[in-house]
Amino acid sequence: MDPSFWLRPRAERAEVFERLRALPGPEFVPPRLPWGPLASGYYALSKHADICEVSRRPQDFSSEGATAILPPEMDEFYGSMINMDNPEHSRLRRIVARSFGRGMAPKFDTMSRQVARRIVDELIERGPGDFIRPAAEMPIAVLSTMMAIPGEDYEFLFERTNTIMGGADPELGADPEKMAAAVLGALRDLGDYIGRLRDDRLARPGTDVITKLVQVQEDGEQLTNQELVSFFILLINAGMETTRNAIAQALVLLTDHSDQRQLLLSDFELHAKGAVEEILRVGTPINWMRRTATGDCEMNGHRFRKGDEIFLFYWSANHDEKVFADPYRFDITRDPNPHLSFGAVGPHFCLGAHLARIEIIAMLRELLASLPDIRVEGEPVRLASSFIAGFKELSCTF
Repeated sequence: MDPSFWLRPRAERAEVFERLRALPGPEFVPPRLPWGPLASGYYALSKHADICEVSRRPQDFSSEGATAILPPEMDEFYGSMINMDNPEHSRLRRIVARSFGRGMAPKFDTMSRQVARRIVDELIERGPGDFIRPAAEMPIAVLSTMMAIPGEDYEFLFERTNTIMGGADPELGADPEKMAAAVLGALRDLGDYIGRLRDDRLARPGTDVITKLVQVQEDGEQLTNQELVSFFILLINAGMETTRNAIAQALVLLTDHSDQRQLLLSDFELHAKGAVEEILRVGTPINWMRRTATGDCEMNGHRFRKGDEIFLFYWSANHDEKVFADPYRFDITRDPNPHLSFGAVGPHFCLGAHLARIEIIAMLRELLASLPDIRVEGEPVRLASSFIAGFKELSCTF
């Protein structure tokens, strides 16, 4: 859970997780922080089978606080459905699924293609250089279009998500108290922003997602103000950060593996879906989620006691040699590819998985059609974060 661990060379991280997967059961990690789920230590789950088993048993393993290892004063902003159990979780998921479900895929595809074309045109006009912003622009623009957020607010959203997701990086702020205050300030800014959007859509309803979420549903359900704030923060941070980092990872991987780039270029539509799944597996945009044992129970031969904290390390599961042949090989034809980058099958499988896939394919299609030789220039600078597999600096040339 130390952010500096994720800055180590890939081979070193891989070796640590290989040792963990070789153990007969989950590794207990001693306490590290004075507050939150790490105050009494936690169990690290590194095997694909164990993470799948825990994910499909919400009655035994609670998702409350799934994404949080933060001080209590930030709890109010992380009360979204990803951090909830049933019945609250199913109620919220049912409400928002109407705006983000698979039935919206054709609309998402059209929107993503249009956004990707504009971003690549602007990249060509600007010339080689920073690739972080073009990668981030894709999910920002798509989600903002869905919510009828004006283009002039994109920078506001970009800066706030950077602050929240990069809060643990020492280069972004040396003083831990100031860093925590900056993250809290960014969360409050986003909370105030969605409050203003809510008031505007109640007064002037439209056809956008925010209007749908603030209106009373057909079955009488409605999001409360707090639920809307926490869902917006989840959507902005998870929806934007995971997709932007997957797109950035795609450029790194296609630069490092020219044979796979050529294969993808040879027939994009044939190989696009497989390429995206392999990018998600190898890149693993989200490193972990948290669960808490709701009572004494057994899981794959290991006993847990009520209150035990458990972290599901998706990066390790996505490189489990018992599931993936030659797991460190990047192969866009890998099939099957049961990666856990959107979580394992269960009530908390990512609701926006299909949207993320659509966005990544749309961006790669436009990039490779217009700039088939685009590649990373120089050494990418990774973000110091245990949670997000992201980059602070990534330059491209073409």
